Amino acid sequence: MERRHGRLKAQDRLYLERAFELAVRGSANTAPNPPVGAVIVRNGEIVGEGYHHVAGSSHAEVEALRVAGPRARGATMYVSLEPCNHTGKTPPCSRAVIEAGLARVVIGALDPNPKTARGGMAALRDAKIDITIADEPQAKLLIESFTHTVLNSSRPYVSLKMASSIDGYIAPAPGDQYWLTGSASRDFVRDLRIGHDAVMVGAGTVRIDDPQLTVRPAHTRLRPYARIIVCETDAVPADRRVLASAPGYERTIVLAPAGVQERFATLSDTAEVLFVGSAADTQLDLAAAMKTLRRRGFQSILCEGGPTLAARLLAAGLIDRLFWLIAPKVLANGSALPVLNLPSGTTFPSIGFDRVERLGDDILISGAVKHV
Repeated sequence: MERRHGRLKAQDRLYLERAFELAVRGSANTAPNPPVGAVIVRNGEIVGEGYHHVAGSSHAEVEALRVAGPRARGATMYVSLEPCNHTGKTPPCSRAVIEAGLARVVIGALDPNPKTARGGMAALRDAKIDITIADEPQAKLLIESFTHTVLNSSRPYVSLKMASSIDGYIAPAPGDQYWLTGSASRDFVRDLRIGHDAVMVGAGTVRIDDPQLTVRPAHTRLRPYARIIVCETDAVPADRRVLASAPGYERTIVLAPAGVQERFATLSDTAEVLFVGSAADTQLDLAAAMKTLRRRGFQSILCEGGPTLAARLLAAGLIDRLFWLIAPKVLANGSALPVLNLPSGTTFPSIGFDRVERLGDDILISGAVKHV
């Protein structure tokens, strides 16, 4: 039997939220698979938990069943995503659920892949397992980048992080190094990076701020992490910290237009320079650059600006989710640097904000970009 519930019972929601928490633990390592968490409950007691640790390893359902053992028979499984019903690097999870004798499965979200959607659910239904489809926004948010990839494989899923004062500026003047947001926001951004394949910034950010763009060391990342610099005309200095090699990081990638290759010879020893377009191109085609990164295997990218790159990506329809941090400061002084830097009249897509929270003294708002 299959049921859809817009509103779950309190206990069901509690256990499903635990499955979401477990899924997040694997978010840095599961690509190209989605992060998934699973919880098995019998007579009001959690008897098994699991999450997908890394692509190629056991899926969340199998991990939870391994912990539960014979106690899984007649129990309920709460899983953040519909169990798979196909064989990849591992056997179908639906088969393991059926063989374990579970009585009920609560699914956070259905598989968004049109090639495999509802296959697992159909197998469970045929085995007379009671199915509840929660259709939870949080479950869909967990797999947002995966959903984008299976529905639009031509470019990576791109998140944009921006930070501004309440009047829309990022620094008192162009070229200033300025701590705009507080420590809680900076911790949030380092955590945000861990769920993406790479972090991207413009050349101006590298020249002025000299960032390292590292992830938080407390996290264990099993896949190499990449740092990407978007250059329009001239190379960044070869001594910038983001170009330094480090354990767990791929060689830093520099994206540049193919028409100015001679200007990037100084970076050949410290970075991997990817030239985009033809020999006649002197401005970087961002859409083509994103397709280049997707062909290289990047599924998700976090862009951290600056103002010109952020504005161009938004205007080009290349951003999928926006994270905007607002600091309780006013910077307008006649020379302050605006958070977005494009000529007036530029058209931007609308954004459906679905998250608002306080980070120390700052405010975070986040939403999905609505593409036309």
